[in-house]
Amino acid sequence: MAGVMTAIPRPEVKKRANIEVLRTPGQEKEVVFDTQNLNLWYGEKQALKDINLDIREEEVTAIIGPSGCGKSTYLKTLNRMVELVPSVRTTGAIHYKGKSIFDKSLQVEELRTQVGMVFQKPNPFPKSIYENIAYGPKIHGIRNKMILDEIVEKSLRGAYIWDEVKDRLHDNAYGLSGGQQQRLCIARCLAIEPDVILMDEPTSALDPKSTLKVEELIRELKNDYAIVIVTHNMQQASRISDRTAFFLDGEVVEYDRTDVIFNEPTDQRTEDYINGRFG
Repeated sequence: MAGVMTAIPRPEVKKRANIEVLRTPGQEKEVVFDTQNLNLWYGEKQALKDINLDIREEEVTAIIGPSGCGKSTYLKTLNRMVELVPSVRTTGAIHYKGKSIFDKSLQVEELRTQVGMVFQKPNPFPKSIYENIAYGPKIHGIRNKMILDEIVEKSLRGAYIWDEVKDRLHDNAYGLSGGQQQRLCIARCLAIEPDVILMDEPTSALDPKSTLKVEELIRELKNDYAIVIVTHNMQQASRISDRTAFFLDGEVVEYDRTDVIFNEPTDQRTEDYINGRFG
């Protein structure tokens, strides 16, 4: 990683990249991720330009914007999955709970344990439902079956799928419906007890009924986790998120409370996108 910047003191109200970030005393949740002037290139192509965002605990932050605008790229920088692409280069800084995610003392594996990821298409392992959930805890050294049983049940209950699968825990996960598989993947994420859950269009491959179940789950999970969701669905962003960031051509055009973004955007491009005039 090149050019990682040190943290700078932040006043109560300020402008960053023409975006006013609100700081209302007594109302703001703790900042979990603080992104400062982040730039990212895939080879010679710049995908992110001077990104400045705060992600807060116990909130859902939605990232919206047309295809290719950098939404998923930004999401994958938060747990450094983007580095799996060999040509990636970044400047700027991302702090997780006050510490640079690029600090050599913070192992990537540790970061990815604390910052879980749910992908666009359900990706259960070719194992039983039980083993899908137990996999992460086993990797972290838990072998006691009683403890694993408790983790599996707690995680499946947390993902609102326990009642649907409790009598078939040893069946192959591939036998579940698409919506059930996605909730299983969320349960698998919960099993390693993260602080943050990243979701990359988690309902785009699901039917409307399954989508609503996942949205209900997200609303419940935000009581215990910071959630960042990339979505193309404007209605979904307005239904489930507390804050929304509008990305365009690798930049954050506007970032504010979701009700402000959808009802009183300050940038004409935001209004045009939300109203379907492009994208």
